[in-house]
Amino acid sequence: MSTPDLRLLMVFDAIYKTRSVSRAAEALDLGQPAVSIALAKLREHFSDPLFVRTSAGMDPTALAEELVSPIRHALDSINEVLGHRSVFDPASSDRTFRVCMTDITHLVLLPKLWRQLRATAPGIRIAIEPLSADTGRMLESGEADLAVGFIPDLEAGFYQQALFRQHYVCLASADHPRIHNGLSLEQFEAEDHAVFSTSGTGHQVINHEIARQGIKRRIVLNIPNFLGAAFVVEHTDLLMTIPRRLGELLRGRGEFSIFPVPFPLPDYTIKQHWHARFHHDPANRWLRGVIAGLMSEMGSDTVAP
Repeated sequence: MSTPDLRLLMVFDAIYKTRSVSRAAEALDLGQPAVSIALAKLREHFSDPLFVRTSAGMDPTALAEELVSPIRHALDSINEVLGHRSVFDPASSDRTFRVCMTDITHLVLLPKLWRQLRATAPGIRIAIEPLSADTGRMLESGEADLAVGFIPDLEAGFYQQALFRQHYVCLASADHPRIHNGLSLEQFEAEDHAVFSTSGTGHQVINHEIARQGIKRRIVLNIPNFLGAAFVVEHTDLLMTIPRRLGELLRGRGEFSIFPVPFPLPDYTIKQHWHARFHHDPANRWLRGVIAGLMSEMGSDTVAP
């Protein structure tokens, strides 16, 4: 083989994305033997194993890491020339979109998005991934189509669209023994607190501002998601600082009270983010439009962290 053909390059890209020969075959709608044969040809051509089996899957070799960028550039160029993906029909598509978001965005966005899809694009499927330190890489590689939330780490190098503004409140049980009609800074510092440690988001701003302003906060419970920590608060005398929209959702579903934070905290902007490789992709563009439209219909006061 003197020069790899287009299908071999597509196989390389699919294995790199999925870290699996079988999942690559599924993504390309090919049989697994065909993908294995293609990988063997690529290995022969480059005189390198390219992907080696580990406990995490088929991990790329150093050469494969060097090749992924030029191979994707070549595929993007060919697709543009051939008009591949030039038309996207949501009504007939059975594409699976992967969206990175937090557990609160599940509550705010997913029910409305699902109703919209069932009405206008019944074959579309949605796979949700958590926001994490790996979100940027997933957007760049195409493993994820969009990321929605408060994600300052994606401000640079990615396209973004502001959806709405949000601010923080303090959450307490409706039966809290000491917090009733308001929350003072003195009370905030005297009570025990629960916190969430959602990775991949910008909510660390709470910790930074508390430290910067010299405010005392005694943290006794740390849970890696919003909802888990919130429902512990309902049945204890803990306090928690959370996005206002979450507080409103919880107050309507449980025995909670919400109070203004008794010191200044900055507002923040919820955005959807995507990589430049998919900026002109019709399917990605369609999904961005659907999400932006749904968030706009919810009104400026409806916020998903």
